[in-house]
Amino acid sequence: MESDEALLKQLGYEQELSRRMSGFSNFAISLSIICILAGGITSFHVGLASAGGASIGLGWPLVCLFSLAVALTMGQIASAFPTAGGLYHWGSLLGGRACGWATAWFNLAGLVTVLAAINAGTFDFAVATFGWPTGANPALVKTLAVVVMTLSQALLNHYGIRLTTRLTDFSGWLILVVAIVLTVALLLTIRQFEWSRLWTFTNFSGLPEAGPIFPRQESLPWLFCLGFLFPAYTITGFDASAHTSEETMEAARNVPRGIVRSVIVSAVFGWFMIVALLLAIPDLRTGAEQGSAVVPWTMKQALPAGLAWVLLAAIVAAQYLCGLAALTSASRMTFAFARDGGLPVSGWLRQVDRRTQSPSVAVWTSAVISALLIVLLRYETIAAIGTVFLYLSYVLPVAAGFLAYGGRWRKFGPWQLGAAYRPLALVAVLGCLFLLVIGVQPPNHQAVPILGGTALLMIAVWFGLERRRFRGPPVRLGDS
Repeated sequence: MESDEALLKQLGYEQELSRRMSGFSNFAISLSIICILAGGITSFHVGLASAGGASIGLGWPLVCLFSLAVALTMGQIASAFPTAGGLYHWGSLLGGRACGWATAWFNLAGLVTVLAAINAGTFDFAVATFGWPTGANPALVKTLAVVVMTLSQALLNHYGIRLTTRLTDFSGWLILVVAIVLTVALLLTIRQFEWSRLWTFTNFSGLPEAGPIFPRQESLPWLFCLGFLFPAYTITGFDASAHTSEETMEAARNVPRGIVRSVIVSAVFGWFMIVALLLAIPDLRTGAEQGSAVVPWTMKQALPAGLAWVLLAAIVAAQYLCGLAALTSASRMTFAFARDGGLPVSGWLRQVDRRTQSPSVAVWTSAVISALLIVLLRYETIAAIGTVFLYLSYVLPVAAGFLAYGGRWRKFGPWQLGAAYRPLALVAVLGCLFLLVIGVQPPNHQAVPILGGTALLMIAVWFGLERRRFRGPPVRLGDS
């Protein structure tokens, strides 16, 4: 098998980042960003307040199958082109410069936005668990807390992949252990199992009354579809395995494995965990009225006090480490795009700290931009926008691969799907288009001008400037 450095050189790049990550570490960083203890906990109310228990029992596995189709098709491309640019390089190589450029901007916007959503969700969950400081201004405290949280994650990333890898490895184990303990503990406390909750459709729109998750409406099928945002937001971030390709040993094999395994493990463990939460809620309507506080409220109601507090604290820690891993991914994407001149002040953003071999400027820039988003939007809207941006960036290169497969794209990596690639790619693209539709529905209608404005701005910038200036990756598909 070709060495990682030799394969990277064929793709036009020299080894600059520190290649220390094992296959498990590559899997763990995606598992840490997906983090079922983050999205699976902080967005639980989004599922429950749509079509009730059916959104948990049926909606989660349905959307996870879509996410798995995306992950499988991404895995085949990652095996062929294992670079830190990840999706951006794939889009450029398979679909041309414009596709790669658009993929890069959607992915960057999604990564930075999802980082903001993770940290905002962590703060909201911590407040729901531990309460507000007496006399504090809520907006000011939240802004300051999230800024400090994000900058501390940047500080840890600044010191290089060795420290970050140790923390994300720990995070991977923490997620699995806490999810198992929480699931078993909740199931042991249930006196009578109401299994019908898993497939019963109940209209909880308009709750909580003080600030409904979804406006009151009568269509249960549509509410069920809106609940897809819960698993779709949770099962994102698995592109982190691709973004750390140049830091992973045997990347052509370990990166696709990391992508796919992180989705499968998160989907299975996550489903058991949220089903246990659903079954443990004393009363579903009362639970829906708790809004974003439904999970800590349920845990405090169902579990012994000492165990509940330990698990809640562990969940907050896992959510913080989820943000740490998300910043690692965002900074690597920033570095890779700047390396090819795709960003303003690219020469500055592509700098690598000689001592830590970390793209430190990209780390701090990604952190600052993410922190600024907290001031502007509500958590659910940030999560919806980030989800749409990320899945758009996922399926653009997948769609380009669908068109190039067997034609311009004939050289594959050691991990491939064979004839299953194109059908799965079609499922991924169609699913993403539907996700775009539900991601901009009220109360997330603020996403419409943001997504639409972003698309129009990208079109204007590409045709006005970047089409002539931006050259893309140094190697074309036929050269690699």
